[in-house]
Amino acid sequence: MPKNLALPGNPRYQPKQLVDFFGHDNLYQTLIEVEIANLEVLMEIRVAPRIDASLWEQIKEELFQIITTEVDKREHEVTKHDIRALVQLMQEVISKYNPGLAQWVHIPLTSYDVVDTGRSLQFMRAYKFALQPSIMKVISIMADLAESVVEQLQIGRSHGKHALPITMGFWIATILNRITYNFIKMDSHASELVGKISGAVGAYNAQKGLGLMAKTGDVTYKEAVLDKLGLKAAPISTQILPPEPLAYFLFSCVMMSASFGQFGRDARHLMRSEIEEVVEQFEKDQVGSSTMAHKRNPINFENLEGTWLKLKNEFGKVLDTLISEHQRDLVGSSVYRDFPTILVDLQQQMNTLLRKNASGQEFLSRITLNEEACQRNFAMSADYVLAEPLYIALVMASYQQDAHHVVNHVLVPYAKEHNVSLVDALISCSVDNYDLAEAMKNIPSEVLELLQHPESYYGVAPAKTREIVLAARDVVAMRS
Repeated sequence: MPKNLALPGNPRYQPKQLVDFFGHDNLYQTLIEVEIANLEVLMEIRVAPRIDASLWEQIKEELFQIITTEVDKREHEVTKHDIRALVQLMQEVISKYNPGLAQWVHIPLTSYDVVDTGRSLQFMRAYKFALQPSIMKVISIMADLAESVVEQLQIGRSHGKHALPITMGFWIATILNRITYNFIKMDSHASELVGKISGAVGAYNAQKGLGLMAKTGDVTYKEAVLDKLGLKAAPISTQILPPEPLAYFLFSCVMMSASFGQFGRDARHLMRSEIEEVVEQFEKDQVGSSTMAHKRNPINFENLEGTWLKLKNEFGKVLDTLISEHQRDLVGSSVYRDFPTILVDLQQQMNTLLRKNASGQEFLSRITLNEEACQRNFAMSADYVLAEPLYIALVMASYQQDAHHVVNHVLVPYAKEHNVSLVDALISCSVDNYDLAEAMKNIPSEVLELLQHPESYYGVAPAKTREIVLAARDVVAMRS
């Protein structure tokens, strides 16, 4: 029968990259892998009967054909226990070839040796083979985008109001820096995911009491199993893994999602009709509104922010599982099953940015940054945005009164009333103001020249943009 590969969460959002890890009928694949690794160690230390290597490969191939739907059916109809249902199905497969080996399935494990270790494998691999490549692609495209507008003037905004000049590249670099920072954190926390092969209360009771520990030589029994899986062991565990490693990894995913949500919010506001500094390109036959045919809604940017809202609320479930009765009860087991939704939503955000058009061009690289609109919007406040350097210049020129006050309550109102620049207002007002006139004499000529050119007052925005772009590319290059 065909597999059910639905991912957790809303069926509308099903990023294909995650199906191998979290598609419903694939959910037991890593758990089967843990059981197989355990059996292999038992055979290697000559506790379980050994079988021919080629036959074992054949058995393993058949074991990996067990799907979640089969486990669920056995659980509901027979065992009322998911892992015991899996064990029975595995035993039935192995019994066809070697009944003596079949009885060793799941010895000396407890359920959450298998579940928690398998879960760590799922998240580690989903990160390595799906999330990480997507993040690196987003970083690379965004770095190119920032570099392409590194010198393009933009009015910086604070509290929704025009503030000081920056560049369009600088704005993008602020988002790029957040994405890169969160990528480094995700990478680190993914590498810290651990497994456990420590038994029902975590004290290795069966391994110690029944002599298994003594048979594995220079490594412990848990290390022998986990080494086959490419996982490190938790330093200590109860019946479950300590929750922190996975929780920190999932939190880093939440933080990454927030950086994409920030980009969505910024960009959709910059798409507003009265701003239009960002343009989301429309595809052939795309519709912006069901009734207002002239509209071009920022649907992709809205999805970026909306998905962040969904994702962040999923993390509350992670927090709810940080404590449990005696560090193990079944209250959290159903909640754990929702954790992959965080990765599904994060991947969906990146798929929005990386979705290709008919020409194979990603959405992120198709965004238009409107230089004409940037210049128009900057011109709206050009005469007034140099209030900051003007008041500081007056202080540095030993102006004897409150420089901020005179700029705020004298020069800005004068400039607006007479439709002149602040420097012109300063010149006019200094005629009847001795302190202003004296201060003006002390302002260096190069500063006076700067005050005549608000378009030049963007600090080190281009240099800082290039610095962030270079750092981001270095981070990607180190992981390529």
